[in-house]
Amino acid sequence: MLKRDLNRRSFMRASAGVAAASMLGAGGPARAQSDGPVRIGMIYAKQGPGASIGEYLQRGSALAVEQAGGKVLGRPIELVWLDEPNPQVSQQNMQRLVDESKVVAVVGGNYSSSALAMMSVANREKVPLILTGAAASEITGKSCSKYTFRTQATVPVQMAGLMPYVSSIGKKVYFITASYAFGQDILRASRAMLKQVGATEVGVDEVPINTADYSSYILKIRQAKPDVIVGGLVGGDFSNFLKQWNEMGMKDKIPYAAVAVTDTDFWDVGPQASTGIYIKPWYYNNPKNTAAEQKLIEDFKKKYNQPPSDKTWSGWIGMRALLESIEAAKSTEAAQLVAHLEQWKNTEGEFPFFFRDWDHQLVRPVIVQIKKQITDKFDYFDVLKNTSATAEETAKAFGTKEDIGCSMPSL
Repeated sequence: MLKRDLNRRSFMRASAGVAAASMLGAGGPARAQSDGPVRIGMIYAKQGPGASIGEYLQRGSALAVEQAGGKVLGRPIELVWLDEPNPQVSQQNMQRLVDESKVVAVVGGNYSSSALAMMSVANREKVPLILTGAAASEITGKSCSKYTFRTQATVPVQMAGLMPYVSSIGKKVYFITASYAFGQDILRASRAMLKQVGATEVGVDEVPINTADYSSYILKIRQAKPDVIVGGLVGGDFSNFLKQWNEMGMKDKIPYAAVAVTDTDFWDVGPQASTGIYIKPWYYNNPKNTAAEQKLIEDFKKKYNQPPSDKTWSGWIGMRALLESIEAAKSTEAAQLVAHLEQWKNTEGEFPFFFRDWDHQLVRPVIVQIKKQITDKFDYFDVLKNTSATAEETAKAFGTKEDIGCSMPSL
């Protein structure tokens, strides 16, 4: 297994299977060069509560490169992986990838706040950016960019799948969310649906990132006596909450429901403390996984002796879409990549999924999952149902131009 402190040179040889070395601090040819290596940037967390998420996103992206033979357009691929610790540094790292590494595109961005900061650089520098984790609606809504694409379903789409289950559990809802764009989006979307599902809000907490002690929040929830909690915590913050929720004797006392969680959250928590109903983009033990996804699972297990997480899939599909679009465009020129990403379509499953050309949102159903009895250290979920059953239902769930509010500028 790779260690996070490997330098970039050894990382490129070990994880990407290509002749790679860090180009930071060194000059390089223009992004649209016609020969030499194709440099692709990755911005994924290496530290903090999102470090585990970042590791699995990176592994998925690197595996997509390996499966492509380490080449695109017959040229070797060089991956440059920089950190996503906070919005300011993520934005700076995006600029470094453009200025110093001369990347043709960037894949990454798990936190919505960091993604929005990175988008400003992508738009200004005209470099394609494929976001593989961020779920805030404004990314493909009012802040949409011609150079940004997003694989994660928006918060409103995920909440529309979750809230009917919430209301079937009970009508008194308590919110505990992260105090940045993602959590704020959950509050807006959920509150807009409360009346529709016949529920009411009985309490709310917006929690700072890197919160270590949740005891005061848990005591407030206990005192409010809700029927169900709707959560919006991420990575290590979510894991900490579940552990302390269990330690304070609250597991199975009040049901917990959330969106945009990842498998590594639960692998970190363990079976004893894991509980809840969740929306996730993908699951390795879903019988409906395609042949290509089964190959992803097989290759990942061979490499890491465990199954991939949903974040692995997100990093993999984002990089795969980029590589396939480069091949289709027969070019690494930005305008050509954007045009071919808008035309990219995956037809391997029950029905196609693709980036809409008018907001660059990936349109595919997300998966509703409920944890039942855990008998395997990695298999924590049963697939309950998709949030939509047909291509038409899926398109409707993702909203119209009027709903979304994206006014896409031209290149």
